[in-house]
Amino acid sequence: MEKVLVTGATGFIGLHCIAQLLQQGYSVTGTVRSPNRIEEVKQAISEQQLSTENLSFVEADLTKDEGWDEAVAGCDYVLHVASPFIVGVPKHEDELIIPAVEGTRRVIEAAINEGVKKVVQTSSCAAIIETHNGKTHFTEDDWTDASHPKTPAYYKSKTLAEQKAWELVGAQSTTKLAVINPAGVFGPTLSDDIGVANAFVLQVIDGKVPGCPKLHLGFVDVRDVAAAHILAMQKPEADGERFIISEREYWFREFSAVLRAAGYEKAPSREMPNWLVKFLGLFDPPTRQMSQMIGKEKITPSDKAKKLLGWKPRPADESLRDTAAQIVEKGMVKL
Repeated sequence: MEKVLVTGATGFIGLHCIAQLLQQGYSVTGTVRSPNRIEEVKQAISEQQLSTENLSFVEADLTKDEGWDEAVAGCDYVLHVASPFIVGVPKHEDELIIPAVEGTRRVIEAAINEGVKKVVQTSSCAAIIETHNGKTHFTEDDWTDASHPKTPAYYKSKTLAEQKAWELVGAQSTTKLAVINPAGVFGPTLSDDIGVANAFVLQVIDGKVPGCPKLHLGFVDVRDVAAAHILAMQKPEADGERFIISEREYWFREFSAVLRAAGYEKAPSREMPNWLVKFLGLFDPPTRQMSQMIGKEKITPSDKAKKLLGWKPRPADESLRDTAAQIVEKGMVKL
């Protein structure tokens, strides 16, 4: 039985990776920052009617050296999913960048030292689309300009962390690397960690978003993101490749229209003028970060993943409706 390490076992994507790996017959080790959360993961997996017999845990933190050698011990593969994230704008960009880059270094170095066959790293479309050259259509050959002063801290953290992974793997020949670059990730959660995009859906159906800003964003279901990680792990064709993982892009008004058509009447229908979004951003850090993306079209096709991996995502509209329905079922919003 092959063994896989999944970093960030308690996370939105990490939990789905663990569930699908166990379902496919792998032995899984998950990293947690605190042992207090182990039962939470076991409960989530058990609720999927899956046995936890082949699931173990190691305490490890991206900001610390301890635990990583133990975590990779005996593993054939590593899915490096864990990454720091701060909603809004951090006080200093290094709050995101240093843990992301140093955490990746710790995981990759431990994997190489153990002789792991392959690491699949969770990056992001954020490491691709901020080229600051007027492009609207992107491929895996594009890289975000992490040196540009207008590049958001989160985008820099994902870019620099991914580049660190390629650098470390490129310096040796034993351990292979594949990278998954998802767009916005939503879909049903397996725990109380609903994910950043799902939290955004919650705000929309709860009437907390007063209008439709002129935002253009790609989205993909978390279940399909997990599946892409495992396909990239299994297929030799994925070695040395990056994969954009996105089902479709929405302008915010289209995103909101799907929810309104599903009966969520608090989802806004009127477009919000750009000046108002920027004004609101003066008082709210998340809105300030959003205002930097106003009016910018970003097309991120997943042709490569579909061709090389045989990846087949479900429709984003379906995922969006599933997400909203689960939020209501969990009692997180009153309609």
